[in-house]
Amino acid sequence: MSTLDRIACLQGRRDEVPNQELARELAATKDRAGIREIAENLWNKDQNIQSDCLKVLYEIGYLDPALITDYAGDFLKLLKSRNNRLVWGGMIALSTVADLKADEIFPHNDEIIKVMEKGSVITVDNGVKTLALVASKKDEYRKAIFPYLLDHLKTCRPKEVPQHAEKTLPAVDATNKPDFIAVLQKRTEDLAGAQLVRIKKVIKEAEKQ
Repeated sequence: MSTLDRIACLQGRRDEVPNQELARELAATKDRAGIREIAENLWNKDQNIQSDCLKVLYEIGYLDPALITDYAGDFLKLLKSRNNRLVWGGMIALSTVADLKADEIFPHNDEIIKVMEKGSVITVDNGVKTLALVASKKDEYRKAIFPYLLDHLKTCRPKEVPQHAEKTLPAVDATNKPDFIAVLQKRTEDLAGAQLVRIKKVIKEAEKQ
């Protein structure tokens, strides 16, 4: 049985368990040939196969992102797909490798922002994470990306503020933390309970930068 044959849809399954199990095995054994076979089928004509392969890859990315860095370009291309499942899956995959592939991803930051602005909740969540990790790598990247992340925190829905603030933290440094903290303190007016606790924790983390 080939590696591809083990994905969920080719096993006649509609759940994600086969994809998750395959990802764990490929990551544990560092089976680059198997991972390559999965990555090649991101462009299969069957959308179910595409989706399952993307799921396997980003599950690998959660475990060992270095194993899928070669496919960052593929993940960027998927952001242009008409299939929303592939768009948000591509953004998840990008977020897992952004820390390692910032130089490759940075030239596409405007494209990522455009996708976020019309994307699903998952797309936006992982877009914020991707941009923040890229911004954290170089002052040039931070200066280009951080203003967008700050504007996003000013305008996103209150329930999104804690999570997106946490994901933005890697991009915070001594130069931009005053603005970051000011925005979060303003947003505390919209929050209560656990969300407020989370934001206060982020503010304390930012103050250490």
